[in-house]
Amino acid sequence: MGFLDKALGKTKEVLGSNADKVGQAIDKAGDIIDQKTQGKYSGTVNKVQDAAKDYVDKNRTDKGDQPT
Repeated sequence: MGFLDKALGKTKEVLGSNADKVGQAIDKAGDIIDQKTQGKYSGTVNKVQDAAKDYVDKNRTDKGDQPT
């Protein structure tokens, strides 16, 4: 296992164990982008936010706390 594989594994571990905080950060970043672009790209921003949250949810380690 190379350095990048180890780094990716650690990143997934951190994302997975802090999924709620990461989700909040994704929302906040999207809000800032919408504000700075005056909502011009809000549809695209929302799609990217959803994709990022899906990735985090797939890698979360506390799956028992996932909303249904």
